[in-house]
Amino acid sequence: MPDREFHGQIGRTYDESEPWWPAETRAPEDAPNVLLITLDDVGFGQLGCFGGLVDTPNIDRLAENGLRYNNFHTTALCSPTRSCLMTGRNHHSNGMAGITEISTGFPGYNGNIPHENGMIPEMLVEEGFSTHHLGKWHLTPAQSTSAAGPYDQWPLQRGFERFYGFLGGDTDQYTPTLVHDNHQTEPPTTPEEGIT
Repeated sequence: MPDREFHGQIGRTYDESEPWWPAETRAPEDAPNVLLITLDDVGFGQLGCFGGLVDTPNIDRLAENGLRYNNFHTTALCSPTRSCLMTGRNHHSNGMAGITEISTGFPGYNGNIPHENGMIPEMLVEEGFSTHHLGKWHLTPAQSTSAAGPYDQWPLQRGFERFYGFLGGDTDQYTPTLVHDNHQTEPPTTPEEGIT
């Protein structure tokens, strides 16, 4: 919490007073950019930087200039793996033993990541980083993805300041059900119009 004590001066008049605002929390000047890329249904064998046959020049360039994580164990399903990656915790303790579309009312399977299982963006934003999520989220139970919410498992309630993408894993790739921040939005073009 920022310092709540007032460090200005309150005089009898405005002219005799001095306003004061607490300093904003900002990431240090030398702080690195943090980019987390999640690709579904892709293994090490596909990426060029690991000797795969798929041409991945941008990923190869990132790998040449940074650390390659090569011992991450997936859960073989996208929602559980995403939850582990975002929290550093076991998918059962995240309530993500299965994908969000099959969440149940049983422990470990309810599709609701407990808020005490902090996510990477929640930690980064507290340190003054700007946080944005683009693309597939797939960490909200299916029954909570409508405009009625609840929103507590949506990206903006889990540390992201901005979001543009889709909440569920199963969407039409040509006319997806898009969400911008906390509201649904129409795709910018139709399949017939193409990508602009």
